[in-house]
This record gives sequence, C-alpha cells and structure tokens, in this order.
Amino acid sequence: MDWQVLYTKPKWEKKVAEQLNAAGVTCYCPTMVKVQQWSDRKKKVLVPLFNHYVFVQVPEKERNSVFISPGVVRYLFWLGKHAVVKNEEITTIKNWLEGGEDNSIDVLQYKVGETVKIDKGPFIDHDAIIKEVTKTHFVLVLESLGCVLKMNRQ
Repeated sequence: MDWQVLYTKPKWEKKVAEQLNAAGVTCYCPTMVKVQQWSDRKKKVLVPLFNHYVFVQVPEKERNSVFISPGVVRYLFWLGKHAVVKNEEITTIKNWLEGGEDNSIDVLQYKVGETVKIDKGPFIDHDAIIKEVTKTHFVLVLESLGCVLKMNRQ
C-alpha cells in the first residue's frame, strides 16, 4: 500500500505521528538531529525532516480516521488527487536517515552544467546536473526526481 501525505499545523508533526500511532494508524514522520543555538547554549534537538508533513498508510475506507488528531489539517493533493508517495521512496528516506554513512560527493573536478552519476548515498544511480559550485556548497538538479539538492561541503 502506498503512503499518503498529511498536512499538519505548524510544529505538530511529531505530536500527530505519536497520536496516530497510538490510535493504530501506520504513519511515519522522518526526523533529524539539528543543533539549535540559543543566546547562552547549544542543544541537539530532534526536528522533522519535512515541515508540516506526516506520511500515513490507511485503507480508503478509513481515510477520515486520521482526523482524530487535532493537529491534522488536511490531506495533501497533487493535480487534484491525493498525493501519493511510493514505498520505495519512504524506504530511501529511512535508509538515508538511519545510514550514518558519509554521503559527501566530491565535485571539485566537475564544472557547472556537467551531468554526473551519483555513486553513493540515498540518490545512488541517479543522474544529476551540476548547477552551482561554491566554496561552501554545491547545487545538483535531479531531473528524474524533479528536485534540486543543495549540499554543504564538509
């Protein structure tokens, strides 16, 4: 069964996922560790990878059961239909977040406009066009996935 995307209230992603899991709904809220800085200290906090979005797997008949959580606003739509995320894409996100491996890509020898094949990390075997290279980051366009990646240099 494919995943559908819920749009949540701001800062409710993790709460919605907890409430839906407690109610028996299969859901996934990808999170990452981020260093948050306050005026007097730094702290590692767990933040959602996608703001406002939680992925759910529910049968068509039980689609409205997700609204038991007060943080759920609506389902996300794409071209007039419920947005669908394939199992393989969720698996790729999970593997990338849990991997802990070095996903850095060396682009020093490449020039803007060249096409490269990514040989490691979550986007392995995808072709990308180098759009921008600076001292601090680089930008890759993955046309097959319809996305642009901005990656910091390590």
